[in-house]
Amino acid sequence: MKRKIVQTVQLYMQQHMSLYIFVIVLFAMGVIFGAILVHSLSLSQKEDLYQHLNQFFTLLSNGNQVNPDVSFQHSFGEYLKYVGFMWILGLSIIGLPLILILLFLKGLVVGFTIGFLVNQMKWEGLYFALVSVVPQNILVIPAMIIVGVAGISFSIRLIRGRLLRRGERIFPYFVSYSLLVLAMTVVLVGASVFEAYISPVLMDHVVRVMI
Repeated sequence: MKRKIVQTVQLYMQQHMSLYIFVIVLFAMGVIFGAILVHSLSLSQKEDLYQHLNQFFTLLSNGNQVNPDVSFQHSFGEYLKYVGFMWILGLSIIGLPLILILLFLKGLVVGFTIGFLVNQMKWEGLYFALVSVVPQNILVIPAMIIVGVAGISFSIRLIRGRLLRRGERIFPYFVSYSLLVLAMTVVLVGASVFEAYISPVLMDHVVRVMI
């Protein structure tokens, strides 16, 4: 059974390797563009953003943290909407470019966030980013990429079916696609748990050291 699962995963990766490379490069471009975007902000925009960041640090240092249960519901809700939207887009032919845009934007947000923290706070900002942004994204980013590739692959299969009219049964691929998205949703539950219950403790420690 275990061997069969390994062979299935290997076959899947061989069939979709080019898509994964393309999507990872696209995501990386988003991260780079987001980091560059920080430098295009005006001085007043940077000051406004940094003021909001300082307010967050002050609240955190005073022990005014968001209820972890509420934070979990918010984080998982956002991830669920993001993944759900990509799943729906994968079910349509016109959804393919939109999935690519969503993945690029996700990279842009991550790059901008880390870039801004480093730009404004130097090494302290990098340290803060390592405990507040990076940990949950170790799970979130691969999950998003896997869902994105699966959606793109399913969308391409729909396009080929329309153009070539091969009469291929699409339902088994739909089930596999949906089960893969469901599995990644479980991964996102883990990311949400870390973001809600563990990340605030780490951030609080870092903020107290910085202040």
